Amino acid sequence: MTEPQVLAATNKIFQAIFGRDNPYSLEKLKAKFAFDIILPTKVQDSTTGEDTWTVLPNAELYITDHNSSQRDEQLSWLRPQKPVHNLKELLSAWQEINYIATERVYDSENVSASDPIYNSINVYNSTNCGECKNIIFCDGTYRSEFSIGCQRSNTVNFCIRADDSNACTNSYNVICSGKISNSMFIQDCGSLHECIFCSHISNHEYCIANMQYSQQEYFYLKEQIINWIFSDI
Repeated sequence: MTEPQVLAATNKIFQAIFGRDNPYSLEKLKAKFAFDIILPTKVQDSTTGEDTWTVLPNAELYITDHNSSQRDEQLSWLRPQKPVHNLKELLSAWQEINYIATERVYDSENVSASDPIYNSINVYNSTNCGECKNIIFCDGTYRSEFSIGCQRSNTVNFCIRADDSNACTNSYNVICSGKISNSMFIQDCGSLHECIFCSHISNHEYCIANMQYSQQEYFYLKEQIINWIFSDI
């Protein structure tokens, strides 16, 4: 994804959750919403010197998955046998071909700064994600769309910071929960709609801090909370 494409996607996500455009740059988005996520980092392909991305930043040699496949087709990675007299020589021979493959992207389109990604479209700086569309700064996210900074979650759509959760939509900061919609700051809950600051409850709507409010009271307080979220811009 290009930076304009990423920012356009973030606007759609922010509008779905907060009713406002994204006010942050990519750098600030990452710092605010993906501060604790281990994401692919930039290294250099050891064969070409080009920039590439990996989730294994401590190796000595790198090669993009594309360049590795090309080399195998054109030259073959298999080498002629040569005499080896001791373990040191054997380890040296291994080191000569022990490149870490980077940017492993399979059956996917428009993926950038990511590794590995499976069966996805429009992915930016994410890892170990599959069957996703328009995801940014995510790790271990599957079957999801329009999400930022989500980890170990499935079917989280138009979400920011959904961790260890499933079947969530239009929500922000959801942890270990399922079937959550239009909600924020939810922990260990199920089947909530339009709830904020709630923990350990299920099958409710218009609750704040586990207290029931009328619809009118709830939306008045929700607007104050959104103002608070955006107050540190």
